[in-house]
Amino acid sequence: MGGDLGPGDPIAGAVQAAREEGVRVLLVGRRAVVEAELARHRDLPPGLEIVDAPDVVEMSDQPAQAVRAKPESSLVVGIAQVRSGRASGFVSPGNSGAVMVAALLGLGRIRGVERPAIATPFPTLHGHCLLCDIGANVDCRPEQLVQFAIMGSAYVERVFGRPRPRVGLLSNGEEDSKGNALVREARPLLRESGVNFVGNVEGKDVFQHLADVVVMDGFVGNVMLKVAEGSGAFVAELIKQEARRNPLGMLGGLMMKPAFARVRRRIDYDEYGGGPLLGVDGVCIIAHGRSNAKAIRSALRVARHAAETGLPDAIRTGITAHPSVLVAAKE
Repeated sequence: MGGDLGPGDPIAGAVQAAREEGVRVLLVGRRAVVEAELARHRDLPPGLEIVDAPDVVEMSDQPAQAVRAKPESSLVVGIAQVRSGRASGFVSPGNSGAVMVAALLGLGRIRGVERPAIATPFPTLHGHCLLCDIGANVDCRPEQLVQFAIMGSAYVERVFGRPRPRVGLLSNGEEDSKGNALVREARPLLRESGVNFVGNVEGKDVFQHLADVVVMDGFVGNVMLKVAEGSGAFVAELIKQEARRNPLGMLGGLMMKPAFARVRRRIDYDEYGGGPLLGVDGVCIIAHGRSNAKAIRSALRVARHAAETGLPDAIRTGITAHPSVLVAAKE
């Protein structure tokens, strides 16, 4: 029910996921509204079921307050489907703060995880890497960055299918002497953690795919993600402006249109659809508020794959295999 394009695009994406991916989907929301949206689609595929939830957490709501005040909201009821075992994972393009609160209250943390983190696939010249954290934890301790690395590695192994992914620590230089206090204290812990740590990576190195998982605190991660999004839109608009300056530029733009389309597909967020909330005891995918039907279809596919490959158990195994991080997290 949430998100900028809800409920139309989320429901359309669910229909596509059921039809094209064979995903079974519980559509959680106001029954009459969901039924009306489904009536817009012809030849509905099997595997779609409505779960009535009369309340809605709005994008403008204060997350913790809304989750507690609206226990019958689609967001809270949806998380409950995972907790009860009726669903294998949860996807929402709604209020991301409320999704995190509901998941923490409804699913709980995996034992040993101090703070769950939001991760996101990030386009590079050689596929996608994973950024973690991108906003859940503005201030972090070094041990928490190690946990982000462990959880991110488990996600890349299970969902991306990359064995022993390379882990990098975002810093302002590749030398060991670089970085703020958090980075300098986290670096030796990462080296001793057992993850495939490759050292510091600079912002420009992320695009070169020097690491499969790049860890950082949520403040830095969120700023980096939004700068990258803005830079892409900025460059695209500059190219359009320059192409319109003269007939030759317009002709060149037309000739390059197929190449631009391929570039757009390579950096298309809709191909992955959402970022996992790592560390909660269940599969939870937070989709962008502007998610269209394609993005929702992709997020549902990713959620199913994460559940089928046992992502929560992989994170649980990874965390419990590092007692030094567990002890530090409890203190």
